[in-house]
Order: sequence, then C-alpha cells, then structure tokens
Amino acid sequence: MLKPVTDPDGAPFWRYAAQGELRVQACADCREPRFPPRPCCPHCQSFRGEWRAVSGYGRVWSYAVPHPPLLPEYAELAPYIVVVVELEDAPRIRLVGNLVGAPGAPIGSPPSGRVRIGARVRAVFPEGGLMQWVPERAS
Repeated sequence: MLKPVTDPDGAPFWRYAAQGELRVQACADCREPRFPPRPCCPHCQSFRGEWRAVSGYGRVWSYAVPHPPLLPEYAELAPYIVVVVELEDAPRIRLVGNLVGAPGAPIGSPPSGRVRIGARVRAVFPEGGLMQWVPERAS
C-alpha cells in the first residue's frame, strides 16, 4: 500500500492514527474542526489550533469501486471499496478510506453490493495507522 505523505500540519493526524486514535484539528479560538489540517482557521483566521479526539463513527457520504487498470500494487486487490465518510461528531469533515468487512480484514473483503450512501461505519486502524472503515452493526 502507498504510504501517506506527511507535512508539518498533517503529521499529528498520522501520529495519532498510528496509535489507533482518530483526531482532527480544531481551532483553539472558535472551536471549529478543520480538515485537511492547516495553520490558519478558515472561519476566524486564528493561528491557534489543537487536536481533538472524535468518536470515529460516521456515515458513507460517497463511494467508488475501482477496477483495473490501476497502479500495479492495487490491481491485484481490485475490486475494492473506497468510501468518503462524513464524521458523526464533525459533519463538515469527510475522510477517505477503504471499507472492509471487519477490523483486520483484507481490502476487498465486503462485496461491493453491501455499501450504500448513508450507511453507518466506524474507523479502525490496522497496523501502520492507515485508517479503514467497517460497517457499524445494529445491536
């Protein structure tokens, strides 16, 4: 898998993810969450920021099912599901990742017919911190 390219603003996101935590940057003055991370708040122009823990729950906002031809490293995994997830406790933030059938399951584990817009999902962090999403089961 490709590794994320980090910059000074986004490095904390990946550091927390490697520890199994989902955190988003928020303005320390107006409290508005922001993603992608950046030095200045787009709402109040403050340069003060903090990293806030979020639940990791959200809803599928959009998705795609890539098929070959793809980068060679990904062609053998296809088809798989890539989702854009709107976070439950920060709805202005949408994060991208693979949808897998269960924590630790391989990419491509759920059949593509199982995904739908609005489906509840939660973030999981396999080794290496590259976030994935799993369907949230009804209790």
